Amino acid sequence: MENCIFCKIVAGEIPSPRFYEDGDMIVIKDIEPKAKLHYLCIPKTHFALLSEMDEEKAELLKRVMKKIPELANGVLGLSGGYRMIVNQGADGGQSVPHLHIHLLGGETLTGF
Repeated sequence: MENCIFCKIVAGEIPSPRFYEDGDMIVIKDIEPKAKLHYLCIPKTHFALLSEMDEEKAELLKRVMKKIPELANGVLGLSGGYRMIVNQGADGGQSVPHLHIHLLGGETLTGF
């Protein structure tokens, strides 16, 4: 998507340090962290909402979700636990219309 900031980060047009990258996703730090550690897992395939998933995107998301626990307990330093958040749409707090998963941790999280 030509105006998507996450697509530009994935393509390397906007620099952002990557904590992990494979053929399916990148993991970067959130620029407005809500916890001591706050990462974004961004699929390389552009789609904004879960409702836009077809079988191919569902398989992509499955691979991403299976990889997250390994990363959390390894390079991301979230072995004490973490919270996963997927915001959907403007009312759900989605500020970038490219599906991404927030991983928050590094401290005891309170509230919901």
